[in-house]
Amino acid sequence: MEITGPWDRERVDEFLTDARVPVRIGCRTPNDAPWIVSLWFRWDGAVHCATSANADLVDFLAYDDHVSFEVSTNDPPYKGVRGRGRATVDPDEGKDLLSALLVRYLGGVDNPVGDRLLLPEREEVRIRIDPKRLHTWDYSERMGGVDDD
Repeated sequence: MEITGPWDRERVDEFLTDARVPVRIGCRTPNDAPWIVSLWFRWDGAVHCATSANADLVDFLAYDDHVSFEVSTNDPPYKGVRGRGRATVDPDEGKDLLSALLVRYLGGVDNPVGDRLLLPEREEVRIRIDPKRLHTWDYSERMGGVDDD
C-alpha cells in the first residue's frame, strides 16, 4: 500500500482506529454514474463496513469493485485519510461485524438503532476495502489556534 502526505503508516493506523466518523465510499453504478455512501467502519489495515444485503451499494460493488474512500474530521483543524482500493462483499454471518460497529459508534447494541438493524430477518453483509493507495492531510499547523477536541 502506497501512502503519501504528512503521515506515516503508524499515524494512519492510529487515526483510522480512533476515528468515530463514517467512511465515505465512492463507487460507480451499473449506469457508470458516480455514487457515494457513508458507512460506519473499523480499520485493521483494511476498511471493514457492514450494510444491508439489499443495499444498492452491494449491487454497485458487484458491477465494479474499484472504490475510493475518505475518513476525515468534520471540525477544524481538518485532517484525514483518503484512498482507493478494491472492495469485496461477503455475508456477515451472525451479524458479528454489525454488532462490533454498533459498539464502536453507539457504545452497545441495546438501543433503538441496534434493535432495528439486528432484526433476525434482516440480512447483513460485510464490505472489505483493501487499500492500494492512501493520501493523508493535516491542516493543524496552518489552522493554528483552532482547537480539536
